[in-house]
Amino acid sequence: MEQQQTAGTDSELSAPEFAAQGRCLGAVVYFSSASRNTARFIANCHLDDEGIDVFRIPLRPKDPPLNIRQPYILIVPTYGGGSAKKAVMPQIKRFLNDPANRAGIRGVIASGNTNFGEAFCMAGDIISRKCNVPFLYYFELMGTKEDQEKVRRGVVDFFRNHPES
Repeated sequence: MEQQQTAGTDSELSAPEFAAQGRCLGAVVYFSSASRNTARFIANCHLDDEGIDVFRIPLRPKDPPLNIRQPYILIVPTYGGGSAKKAVMPQIKRFLNDPANRAGIRGVIASGNTNFGEAFCMAGDIISRKCNVPFLYYFELMGTKEDQEKVRRGVVDFFRNHPES
């Protein structure tokens, strides 16, 4: 990994979990708990084959922080059983509270559980509103093959149609 000067401080940029094959169009940053539901969904999208770098927000507070300086779409699960205060995991908040990380967000995709009723995919609503980015897509739990394909195509189309991102 190379060192990059950012906002007057040195921060080591993180390497992608899955590196883009060929020209890099953009990135996806995701969070997945120990259940790995979101991680499996992301792996099954094969975004790296489409020129998308994939980064994972660390699960444990002692893990090195994720530092990314390229445009990305954030993919997050929704927690809290319907409580807005618990919908976005602390690890995601910590990542987005870094101004350099937050500067790269271009959109959000969320998963959730329909048992949460009106709070289904609430994490996407919250992040979209707070970061002033579009809420691009949602899916239930681990998603379906159709969800994987829609996310794969949608992420690629988003970065191709927004080259300034």
